[in-house]
Amino acid sequence: MTNEAIPNLTAFDDTALDKAFAALEAQARESAAGLDSEADVEAFRLEWLGRKQGRLNEVSGRWLKAAPPEAKKALGVRFNALKEVVEGLLDAALAGGPGDAALKAEAIDITLPGTRRLTGAEHPITRTMNEIVGVFAALGYSVGVGPEVETDYYNFESMNFPPGHPARDTQDTLVVAGQDRKPLRDRLLLRTHTSPVQMRTMEQQPPPVRIVIPGKVHRNDAADATHSPIFHQVEGLCVDANITFSDLKGTLDHAMKALFGSAVKTRFFPSFFPFTEPSADVQISCIFCGGKGCRKCKQSGWIELLGCGMVDPAVFAFAAEKQPAYDAKQISGFAFGMGVERIAMMKYGISEIGSFFAGDMRFLSQFV
Repeated sequence: MTNEAIPNLTAFDDTALDKAFAALEAQARESAAGLDSEADVEAFRLEWLGRKQGRLNEVSGRWLKAAPPEAKKALGVRFNALKEVVEGLLDAALAGGPGDAALKAEAIDITLPGTRRLTGAEHPITRTMNEIVGVFAALGYSVGVGPEVETDYYNFESMNFPPGHPARDTQDTLVVAGQDRKPLRDRLLLRTHTSPVQMRTMEQQPPPVRIVIPGKVHRNDAADATHSPIFHQVEGLCVDANITFSDLKGTLDHAMKALFGSAVKTRFFPSFFPFTEPSADVQISCIFCGGKGCRKCKQSGWIELLGCGMVDPAVFAFAAEKQPAYDAKQISGFAFGMGVERIAMMKYGISEIGSFFAGDMRFLSQFV
């Protein structure tokens, strides 16, 4: 790398200036051609563009100051041109220097296909629940929600399960500990059904009411292939003037056809639920054999799927304590409830309810 001293100028005519600046440009190009490392590039920059000892700074100090007034303009034009050449040489050295290989190694090749991020999907329970809710939303039902930790009053008493009622035994309850000093109706428990939301809605809203209530419920059940202490329900409530059992049958028949296909048939059998009277169990024709009889329907051609009934006047009496419009002599209504896991198991051919809660990605990836 050259490092020649800047000579003094004795003549300032165009010929002398052109010769002097041409010599400096040649020196700069010669120096730039030999740059092999980052240290060389930095040395070149300091040699030519350094503020204190740079060669261009020396040119400015010696030549511009010594030039007569009539030569300063011509000298300044040539000085600026030389400075542009030196800066261009430095930029080229930086762009093609040793660090460039490292930068290229880190560069992203936008022509390559990107790493595909796995797309999430609804859990089969969530998907089934949304599908059920969607069927009733199309009929004009709104969605009701409520707390999973409920009081005994809303979970049992207001649903016509008085203390000591034998029907409480069928809903073995997970209670919150340390509440023995509270009145029974104020004690907290994990709700055993989504029915409390029916009462909470009626207390807040006069009839007409049409709601569907999806949610998680808890019972102290032993886990097996078809039972779990945690499961999900979708319940519905319709209250208005002149609501009849025929309205209930028509609504559920439509819902079952929307969920399982138009060929599905429904039939109703008498049953008992404390909060409805009369009550019924609903069966659908077997979706696996078309009603002919198979192992899944135990050769009967029918599968029991949900419970329903007309709202018991006693339930309206509890609601009327806060909303007098719920007078059983003026209004009527029906309610129904279905287990989401049971429907999902039928729709997707799942034999073990525990598969929904195991978190096994091999199982869940089937539903993407």
